Amino acid sequence: MTKRIIIGIVIGAILGVFCIIGAQARYDNSVGGTYLFSFWLNRFLMGFVIALLPNCKVLWRLLIRGAVVGLLIGFTFYSATNYFDLTGFLVSAVYGVIIAFAIYKIDE
Repeated sequence: MTKRIIIGIVIGAILGVFCIIGAQARYDNSVGGTYLFSFWLNRFLMGFVIALLPNCKVLWRLLIRGAVVGLLIGFTFYSATNYFDLTGFLVSAVYGVIIAFAIYKIDE
């Protein structure tokens, strides 16, 4: 279980950096540091929560679960920012799938 959590946190943190870069590119550096940190923290927590879920051996179920959990966690940030960044919210599903798949492949 500890290995899964470490993998989830690391992948979430890395994807959080990509989110920061994407948000800066989409909004021409007009978003503040607090917004960007919150965006990163959301992805970090997404990795942590997905890693806490029980192991699933059926890949397609695992990927669907990653997408659903990614959207649920992404919605917390999306709604807290007054529905500011739809792209960031929708990418949450993709990042959830990436995190779930990475945990699946590395923790075999």
